[in-house]
Amino acid sequence: MSRIELDPDREERIDMEIVVDAYTPEEQAMGWYYYLADKINFPFQAKYSSRSGEVVEVIDMAEEEECETDMFVQIRYRELDTTDVFTVPLTNLDPLEADAPTLEAIADWHYWLERGYQLEGDDNYEEG
Repeated sequence: MSRIELDPDREERIDMEIVVDAYTPEEQAMGWYYYLADKINFPFQAKYSSRSGEVVEVIDMAEEEECETDMFVQIRYRELDTTDVFTVPLTNLDPLEADAPTLEAIADWHYWLERGYQLEGDDNYEEG
């Protein structure tokens, strides 16, 4: 059972803009990848849930090949005098300072996963 209530407007956007004509997990993944890459305006600040809610700078989408089973982004992480770039799942981030298109795109991805959809096969995607 889904942990989040059905949102007809979001379902319509996902069906018609993101996974339209996507019949395989790879096609769904690429639909999501290009939708997110197009809508998200980098960089932005986000809380990183896997690091106790630390604030990180999200700087870009990960490479296409890394996003075949989940959506990943690159973050710039600073600790003391060290700065490093890591690839992390988008689901582990909650945007803090971001524009409306970025917030909507990330919310769409989170919604899709919370509704129980996955990038693992045709059987897992059901229309609203």
